[in-house]
Amino acid sequence: MRKISEVFVNGICLTEILEKHKKWVNGENGGERADLNNADLRDTNLRGVDLRGVDLIGANLSGANLSDANLRDANLRDANSSNTNLSYTDLSYADLSDANLNNADLWEANLRGADLSYANLRGADLRFTYLRNTDLSYTNLNNADLSCADLGFADLNNADLRDADLSCVNLKDADLNCADLSGADLTNADLSYADLSYADLEDTNLNNAILIGADLSDTDLNDIN
Repeated sequence: MRKISEVFVNGICLTEILEKHKKWVNGENGGERADLNNADLRDTNLRGVDLRGVDLIGANLSGANLSDANLRDANLRDANSSNTNLSYTDLSYADLSDANLNNADLWEANLRGADLSYANLRGADLRFTYLRNTDLSYTNLNNADLSCADLGFADLNNADLRDADLSCVNLKDADLNCADLSGADLTNADLSYADLSYADLEDTNLNNAILIGADLSDTDLNDIN
């Protein structure tokens, strides 16, 4: 794992960039918003770093440690965060659209209001993650673990949730229109008032799931477990 002092972006030490960014966040003189677009931050230890509002478009964060970091309002569009540790990280209102989060660790991360549309979260660990009002439309969540996550009011239309673990998840008022939930585990999930119209529920486990007020119009319920 690389130290921050060992990483250079456009010839400038990352330590210096982050010091100026911290001043920018705090409104101090000499501050400058960090521009880390397309930066190579692979395997870098960024645990607990304040990266609020930082630009990381197209950055390579594969294998990096960003646990407990603050990435609120950050722009990570098209970034590569595969196998990245984002546990307990604040990603609220961040732009993660089209990002690669394959097998990322997002345990108990805060993604409230974030844009994850068209992102790749295949095999990601999203247990106990806060995803209320999050845009997950057209997102790949195949084989992801979302058990006990809060997805209330989330937009999951056309999302790929095949074989995902959604046990004990809160999906109240969520939009799952045209979502692929085939093979998913929704045991004890709360789907009250969720929109499941045109969703694929083949071999989906809905044991003890709450479906009060849910919209199941044009949904094939014949192959549900």
